Amino acid sequence: METISYEYEGALYVNLTNRCDCRCVFCLRHNGHKGSIYADDLWLDHEPSRQEALDDLLARDYSQYRELVFCGFGEPMYRTDDLLWLVDWLKEQVPNLPPVRINTNGHANLILGRDVTPELKGRIDTISISLNGSTAEEYCAVTKPKDGVKAWEAMLDFAKKARDYVPHVVMTIVDKDKTPEEIERCRKITQELGVTLRIRAYIED
Repeated sequence: METISYEYEGALYVNLTNRCDCRCVFCLRHNGHKGSIYADDLWLDHEPSRQEALDDLLARDYSQYRELVFCGFGEPMYRTDDLLWLVDWLKEQVPNLPPVRINTNGHANLILGRDVTPELKGRIDTISISLNGSTAEEYCAVTKPKDGVKAWEAMLDFAKKARDYVPHVVMTIVDKDKTPEEIERCRKITQELGVTLRIRAYIED
């Protein structure tokens, strides 16, 4: 049974793809896991079609969720067109749909070869981008993006552009192995971009 959607701490999460252009050192995928603390099996044998995902999501009772979050075992913005199609349908079909968030590595424009940020307007309430480093070197060491430093630059550019179209743009770091100096550099990056920094506690495997 494919896990297309799953619940965690009062939110409904949507898992659309396994694809990712990073190999983050802390990612559960590389420890042989097919699931996480959020759900037992997030590894998709096949990517759900738009209709399969919509059917799954329309079967949910949204009155019990504080947020709808696109975040699975892969990078959700590989499927930006499908994700936005789903949001449009849900906004049309579900009265009082909760706020919509995307958890992303911020590489969508690099991956898709176009600026997708204008398409987020009126659809996405929060974008949460994994900053994961205070310098390009640190970022590449932690996230191991296939495009190297280019991915770091694309992620910062994405955050800056998204700010014009999405009410809440948040950049996150995990506190594990971060020095106060590194955290301060991250804070400075987000201040210069005009976005919010969120420091997350590391969750043991």
